Amino acid sequence: MRYHRGNREHYSDEENPYWISFSDIMSGLLVIFILASLVLIMELIQTKSDVSEAIIEIARAEEIRRNILNEIEQKLREKNIQVEISENDTVLRIPDTLLTFKSNQYNIPENKQVQTMLIEIGHVLYQTIAQANRWQFLDTIFIEGHTDNRPSPRIMGNWGLSTFRAIAVWNYWNESLDQEDNLAELKNHNGDPLFSVSGYAETRAVQLIQTTAEEYQKNRRIDIRFTIRRPKLVDFENIKKMLEK
Repeated sequence: MRYHRGNREHYSDEENPYWISFSDIMSGLLVIFILASLVLIMELIQTKSDVSEAIIEIARAEEIRRNILNEIEQKLREKNIQVEISENDTVLRIPDTLLTFKSNQYNIPENKQVQTMLIEIGHVLYQTIAQANRWQFLDTIFIEGHTDNRPSPRIMGNWGLSTFRAIAVWNYWNESLDQEDNLAELKNHNGDPLFSVSGYAETRAVQLIQTTAEEYQKNRRIDIRFTIRRPKLVDFENIKKMLEK
């Protein structure tokens, strides 16, 4: 009887290997789970790296822009040219006290001192931006015209007046600067022209209340706005997709 019972037990193990198969399946699933976890961890590490690189790139570009603006202001101050920098360190401002256009006119004043001042600004702009190839951190530099809120009788009103004043500054630099300081030759990181012009009429006032001559004057200005190179939108979209998985 003992011998017979032993045979039955032996027969049961050979004919019913289900527990062994289940164990193999669980082992396989565990390996798959571990591999999937490793892939996810690697993707998260790469995503974190991509985000960090994008942040570092933006921070570096902002630092370069800030340094450029501060250096330009310092160099011009040494030449007794008092330009201004906006609070967010993005705009170099040429106030109306330096460059005074005649009322409703956009031609550069026929004043030797004013013209010399403009040439100095253009020269410093070129030398500072071109230094150490810092242009590669920039996207566009806008020469912006701004007016006060009093309507202009010119065609297209203050919009046309502000735009033509910006164009007049740009044209004067192109015509008057030495070839070695040619701003039109500066390119951005994509190889496109670095400079552009725009006009904002009275829509971006720095002095909201405009009732006195001094208040009007604060809004009449030429702004030189520096925009920086940023990671492409598709880079951020790819990072977002990875985080949503």
